[in-house]
Order: sequence, then C-alpha cells, then structure tokens
Amino acid sequence: MVSLATIFISSFMIALSGALMPGPLLTATISESVHRGTITGPLLILGHGILELALLFALLLGLAPFLTQDRVFAVIAIVGAGILVWMSVGMFRSRPSLDLSGSAGKAERGGLIVSGILMSLANPYWIVWWATIGLGYVLYCRQQGPWGIAFFFAGHILADLAWYTAVAAAIAKGKRFLNDRLYRWLIWSCASVLLVFAAYFFYTGLDKARLL
Repeated sequence: MVSLATIFISSFMIALSGALMPGPLLTATISESVHRGTITGPLLILGHGILELALLFALLLGLAPFLTQDRVFAVIAIVGAGILVWMSVGMFRSRPSLDLSGSAGKAERGGLIVSGILMSLANPYWIVWWATIGLGYVLYCRQQGPWGIAFFFAGHILADLAWYTAVAAAIAKGKRFLNDRLYRWLIWSCASVLLVFAAYFFYTGLDKARLL
C-alpha cells in the first residue's frame, strides 16, 4: 500500500509542475507583487486553496461527471472570460494613476484572497484537471483513508504556495529596479495577457458549446 510520505511528495511534485505553467493566477501574482510585496503570493494561494478544498469535497461527493460535460465547460469558460475581461479593464483604467508608493491595507489583502478565488474560477482547465487527473489521484490516495486525502491536499497546496511565494518575492525584491513608468508598463502588459486568456477561454467555450 502507498505510504503517506509518497502521497505527499508525489502530490507536491505533480502540483508544482502545474503551477509552473503560465495562467491567470500567475499573471495576477506578477502584477500585484510589485505594489503589495511578497505577501501577494500567500494571499492569492489562500483564496485558491479555499476554492480547491471546496472543489475537492464536491468531487468526493460525485460531481466529477457533471463538471466534465461540454456544456458545463462552456459555461465556465465563457463566464471565466468575462471575469478576466472585467479585471483586465480595471487594470487598464487604474494604470494612469498607479505609482510605487504606499502599501497594502487590510481591505486590499482581503481583495487578494478574492482575486485568488476569481482567477482560479476563471480558468476552466483548472476545473477539468481536478475532475479528471485530480480526482483519479484523490481516489488512489483514499486507500489511506482521510489521512491519505489530507496528505494529498497538503502536498498539492504547499507546492502552489512555494512557487507563487517565490515568484512574489522575486518581483517584490526587483521593485527597486522599477520606476512608476515601468510599473505602469508592467500592469499594462499583465492586463493585456489577461485579455489574451479571456479571448482563448471565450473561444474554447463557444467551441465546446458547438457555437463555432
């Protein structure tokens, strides 16, 4: 029987390989870390982890077949595209007044947790991964009972935390090489990337809905 240590290590490595791939959450980490510092990574992952934990329970209750339906994917993709467009437009609109002064307050930190949730929800492939590969691994880990699930989730979320904290720390420490003009350019670039993801998700959503 598989050991808890094996579950933890393998879960960590699988999650890390996924975290390294570019996506909306990584874009948000880069754009926010300049102004809000290293804490950006942990707060975004806190929101991401809350959503993942809820999804994990949903999958264990048997919702995987529902989540892998083309129509469900289409709805998630199109709504996710809308979320990304909304966040991107907000970044574009705030760009002229952005500067590197100031620090994050409590409300802003709460906003980062919400952003972690929204950026995860906006990515339909994240949900599909959990409903297919993730669910298969969860069922395998369940051989060890509740502890197997716990060690799986701990390894998974710690991989995300380690990577996004490292990214946030690297961006925050590089802040001294930026000025307000470069900072605004970075925000413009991140907002543009979010629009690209939005267009891609919207297109794939329409395709899954058989509207193309």
